[in-house]
Amino acid sequence: MATSKHPSSSGRPLAVVTGASTGIGYELARICAQKDYDLVIAADESKIHDAAENFRAHGVNVDSIEVDLATTDGVAKLYEALKGRRVSALLANAGRGLGKGFLDQDFAKVRHVIDTNITGTLALIQRVGRDMRDYGEGKILITGSIAGFSPGTFQAVYNASKAFLDSFSFALRAELKDTGITVTCLMPGATETDFFERADLMDTKIGQKKKDNAADVAQVGFDAMMRGDGDVVSGWHNKLQSAIANIIPSGILAEQHRKETEPGSGQKQAKGA
Repeated sequence: MATSKHPSSSGRPLAVVTGASTGIGYELARICAQKDYDLVIAADESKIHDAAENFRAHGVNVDSIEVDLATTDGVAKLYEALKGRRVSALLANAGRGLGKGFLDQDFAKVRHVIDTNITGTLALIQRVGRDMRDYGEGKILITGSIAGFSPGTFQAVYNASKAFLDSFSFALRAELKDTGITVTCLMPGATETDFFERADLMDTKIGQKKKDNAADVAQVGFDAMMRGDGDVVSGWHNKLQSAIANIIPSGILAEQHRKETEPGSGQKQAKGA
């Protein structure tokens, strides 16, 4: 079926990266710029425009969209910003976390995590994915997490949302077999980003401990996407953790997770408790 989508006027391929203002998303966009992709980048904060200036230094065209991808209107605004251009790579990285016990959380914040991590991500993937199917090629990278392998005590909604994305990515990949579109799920562990501060997890053990480098994680994900791999876990310690999660009962995993994310556990760690 013919499509009205056309390549970028620059002749370079176009990559769309969400959550690109900081952290893994920023590093993914930086790598795309270095690899001579034009960019459409999005985030829900003004830092996205500063990021765009940095990426333009690589000699590529960059459109930055400040938008909340937890909303239908936000996804529509990002899609409209593509202006009919063919998307070669969609890096769906936008995500939110939320710490503390579920019963103590503001449900509006709970809903925002779900709508950012799941609803908005799927809405964007469906729109861009349909276009990719029309022209018979494309690469999709979804930022899942090894958190999706374990019940997330004191991080229940976030871990559940990542379990959804991990599962969804494998199913979508199978559905798109032989279409020319590859789907890759990047599954990082704890990474040095703004995530833990935004999720109110800085007083926890996991919030205080040393984390993976965002640039290293992004490179692993980008390389896997370019190879067309189905999934990739970044870091040997995360690979070990994900393997163990497949054989340990969920109840035990939930208790182990409690030690990492229980409010105040970071203060106990600092005191040597």
